[in-house]
Amino acid sequence: MYINNRINSTQEGRNYYGILQIQVVCELGSRPVENAEIQIFHKYDPNTVVDTLITDNSGKTIEIELPAPPIEYSMEPTNYQPYSEYRLVISAPGLQTIIIDSAQILPFVKTIQPVSMPRREDDTNISNTITIGPNYLFGNYPPKVYEDEVKTEIEEQVDKSVVIPEFIIVHDGLPSDLTATNYKIEYREYIKSVASSQIYATWPQETIYANILTRLSFSLNRIYTDWYHRLGYDFDITSSTAFDQIWFYGRNIDSNISLAVDYMFNYFLSLPDVRQPILTQACTGELITCQNMISLWGSKFLGDQDYKAIDILHTYYNETMYINYTNNITGIQAWPNVELSEGSRSDAVKLMQQYLLIISHVYSEIPIIEADGIFGPETKSAVMAFQKLFELPVTGTINAVTWYKIAQIYQRLTQASEFCK
Repeated sequence: MYINNRINSTQEGRNYYGILQIQVVCELGSRPVENAEIQIFHKYDPNTVVDTLITDNSGKTIEIELPAPPIEYSMEPTNYQPYSEYRLVISAPGLQTIIIDSAQILPFVKTIQPVSMPRREDDTNISNTITIGPNYLFGNYPPKVYEDEVKTEIEEQVDKSVVIPEFIIVHDGLPSDLTATNYKIEYREYIKSVASSQIYATWPQETIYANILTRLSFSLNRIYTDWYHRLGYDFDITSSTAFDQIWFYGRNIDSNISLAVDYMFNYFLSLPDVRQPILTQACTGELITCQNMISLWGSKFLGDQDYKAIDILHTYYNETMYINYTNNITGIQAWPNVELSEGSRSDAVKLMQQYLLIISHVYSEIPIIEADGIFGPETKSAVMAFQKLFELPVTGTINAVTWYKIAQIYQRLTQASEFCK
């Protein structure tokens, strides 16, 4: 298999692999697409098929191992690209062909490529190419222009609770670029894309947590303050690294980052006596450190020294900063603050059973259960099937992360007014 010299120049005779799995849904209704065909090409050898995969009835392919560069390339700044790239061509009857250019594969990391396929309106099949740019640490992007991390004038005017949005509207360009597309993206999926685009999933766990917290808080500050709407725009945030944070529509999501966001999506960073989430800004930290911003590479090296996430944050931000959270989540009933497990009896159990029942009509791997408010063996089996399907730890109990994931998938499936046939 041909590998770009820039990526592979020092890995002769060494075997490094990452894992890729593709998940395909129809754009209308978010239903899984069965029997979609995915052809995988190396980005720099577009005429040779590496493999061809077919989705199952949940819209997922098998996991496939793909060659990746040495892990050392993502452990410190280097001129060698730390991930390999694969071009994906996804096709299915009646749906528009999607080309992903390209999925980024890190060594020892499982990554998930989500694909949303629009319905084809006529007999023509014009493909839609989704272009994914380099990771923030490897590309050439404008640095963040520093701004006050607390919007004092808004703090004095606004007195409201922090609410986690269901969606965020992302302007894919500079704020002033009227030709750039606005995308309405699920908030959690947006954060997963930002984090996967900004850091490397090979980094220490506490470093990943610290950086996800900064992305969550930054995003919620933009929403809480209505920053761009106050300036007359019709979006919440941009993909410009000079103004906001890097983001790519349709990029692959590294599974450890995805799981961390599922656990942390309702967190943000606070300062004493400040209501708004803090606008926690970031820089690469490769050549210089940036005052009052987290250094991405610096945070990695602190993680290497076993710093906890909060200690990493205190290194770059005010030492009084603390991790905050809210259960005020748009459209979702709050977590009841108690784990639901076999033997539990409550209205909360009944609600989750009702949600799982609806989800099981779309995802047949989840057994059909009775919504009686009693957490019996059948409910445990359904929960375990759901957790396995949606990449959560398979425990058979409903903790906060499983509660909110079940609610998210239920919302996704029930909000659509039109479906693919």
